[in-house]
Amino acid sequence: MEQLFAELWKDYTQRLCPSASSVRQLLTEDEPLVNDHIALRTFGLPKCGMARLAAPFIAVGYKPKGRYHFKEKKLYAEHFEHPEPNAPKVFISELQLGLCSTELQTEVRKLVNQVDDDYFADPAFLYQGKPWQLSSEVYHLLNAESEYAGWVAAHGYGANHFTIDINQLEQFVEIAEVNHFLECSGFAINQAGGAVKGNPKVMLEQSATMADKVSVTFSDGDMQVPGGFYEFAKRYLQPDGEIYTGFVEASADKIFESTYNS
Repeated sequence: MEQLFAELWKDYTQRLCPSASSVRQLLTEDEPLVNDHIALRTFGLPKCGMARLAAPFIAVGYKPKGRYHFKEKKLYAEHFEHPEPNAPKVFISELQLGLCSTELQTEVRKLVNQVDDDYFADPAFLYQGKPWQLSSEVYHLLNAESEYAGWVAAHGYGANHFTIDINQLEQFVEIAEVNHFLECSGFAINQAGGAVKGNPKVMLEQSATMADKVSVTFSDGDMQVPGGFYEFAKRYLQPDGEIYTGFVEASADKIFESTYNS
């Protein structure tokens, strides 16, 4: 499990969100930062869908815990937890292709059909980027209908984001304080639905930086597109005294928009 997350972090900071290393350094105190969860994106096809991405985590002890629907974005998601309480949660979403246009479905299937089934049987695919060739024209076509589809097409597989658990921090108590500190340090914060998404009543507050612009190689040249972002989470105690470990659909819906920067 540790090796899997180490590889995901390496790919995330090198390819998708280079600024995450600086954010981590700014917020690290005496103890290493606790990673609340990671998020992965994919297309809802049998070859590369939710079950495929979840398999490597289930193999090391993770179990499904929650299901989520994002109707406007045409996404379905689940989150997974490990019996070890300090292990990061895993949030996996997939685009429900049957709800998308015929043109988008056709282009996505063309991409996925370039890849042998065996490729997705090796857990390493989770941090190896896109396994298909993609033109900038097809990227723009997909992105125009679904920013999510454009993102997965451009980047393939890797952590869309890691998340700092701010419950552990001593210098900051509130998410708003973290946001202010990072903004003063030059980082843009996702304002969709408000800088702080959620509240103590739903037992979870979240915020996120806006995605880094990163270079992606397309079949017709390189282009800068939104990559990954860094998220921050504050969790509250439930009435039974246990900390809330789930996710809030309304908040997660807006967190997705951290990759919407043009």
